[in-house]
Amino acid sequence: MIKNAKVHIAKLFWKITFKNRAVFILAFIIGILLAYAIFSGWENFKTQETIRAKYQEQARQDWLDNPDKHPHRMAHYGHFAFRPKTPLSVFDFGMESFLGSSIFLEAHVQNPTNFSEAEFSTGMLRFGEISVAMILQILWPLLIFFLGFQSIAAERENGTLKILMSQGLSRKQLLTGKSLGMILVMSTLYFPVIITTVLLWALLQKMSIGMDEVYRLLLIIGMYFLYLCIFCIIAVIISAWSKTSKTALTSSMGIWLLLTILLPRAGQSLGSYLYRSPSKAKFQAQIEHDVLKTGDSHNPNDPHYQALKDSVLAVYNVDSVAQLPFNYSGLVMKEGEKITARIHNEHLKKLRGIYARQNSFSQYLAFLNPYMGIKNLSMALSGTDYNSFTAFQDQAEEYRYHLAQSLNELQIKHISNTTKSSADPASMLDKKHWAQIEDFKYRPLKIGTAFRSELISFLSLLFWVLLLALVLNRFSKTLKIL
Repeated sequence: MIKNAKVHIAKLFWKITFKNRAVFILAFIIGILLAYAIFSGWENFKTQETIRAKYQEQARQDWLDNPDKHPHRMAHYGHFAFRPKTPLSVFDFGMESFLGSSIFLEAHVQNPTNFSEAEFSTGMLRFGEISVAMILQILWPLLIFFLGFQSIAAERENGTLKILMSQGLSRKQLLTGKSLGMILVMSTLYFPVIITTVLLWALLQKMSIGMDEVYRLLLIIGMYFLYLCIFCIIAVIISAWSKTSKTALTSSMGIWLLLTILLPRAGQSLGSYLYRSPSKAKFQAQIEHDVLKTGDSHNPNDPHYQALKDSVLAVYNVDSVAQLPFNYSGLVMKEGEKITARIHNEHLKKLRGIYARQNSFSQYLAFLNPYMGIKNLSMALSGTDYNSFTAFQDQAEEYRYHLAQSLNELQIKHISNTTKSSADPASMLDKKHWAQIEDFKYRPLKIGTAFRSELISFLSLLFWVLLLALVLNRFSKTLKIL
């Protein structure tokens, strides 16, 4: 019986692997790609952050520089909300390039986001961007398969497997030792590279890093280590299952292609097919239909507003709106804003329900494919996922509603009922009131919220560890020596 056989096999595997110069060449190439990814990601972050901060400030200044004006005209003049990029978007671009970065905020209308990077890019963007996350999610598993395809198959081909078994080595010790060896090799390459990458990112940030980012980074590093360990064990299992090294290499490449390229795209298409979302035109048309059906604030003959007018006149015991002690048009605008916002939010809730089912389908696919699990977790921890985007949308809508209703309140309070139109000089409000409405400020999701939203993805990675442990245990009884 070989003493500490598992550790001995792991060390031996590590030594043999690093005798191969091709390993250093591959590691060097991946290191260059990572350095490029971190620099290009940082340049993109810095450029976008500067642009968004500049135009958010300019939009605020333009708002404050407006002359005396009717409040409802200011509500239609509108404002812009820009979504800042998170510093960790340097690691994982996520959905950043495909989702808009700003929303035009105005009365009565909930506009979609605009100015995504994809809008200003060529079709090449659809082939993917080189990010640190992409390299770790796709290229590292390929490197692991390249390093591990011979781990057991070559021993069988060379006849050394039979010799090892005859010396008292058990199948379980062999499989566990090879798996530990693969993880040791991967760790030797992973930790120096990821620590260098993080240090480079920190230096580019001038070491200005918050605790929230530190916790997120530690989780990202830990989750990727777990993900790569899964591929290390898969590589050993494929090698143990294959009769020859050639078969092991072919099988490894096929499984890599299936897990990182084919299944994610097929899953996305299947999710969209099973839970179909309406087109943008249909979504807008349904909202318009429901608004007109409930009450159109710009139609003086609308039954809803006619009833509102009658009830207000009755409460104040007057014959006309001109006799009311407040601006009646402002009250109508306030009621109209309340109705359109409610209807839009109801439709948006239904639409997000469809998106949630599509995303849940993608999350549960992680139990079939660990790539989906790490992809979702990585985006959530980097603040570049769908939930971070909807959080921005919700905050922008909350601000838009507050802005519109604040201006309606100013109209109700300061504008006389005797003015003829919004162009009447008597209906102009002093510009000093514009400063009473504070600027939009985005609040990123907390790390706890981000992690809870991807708890299924985290559990799926743990499931894979358990599943592979069971498969290894099974192989320890059935592994063929010849």
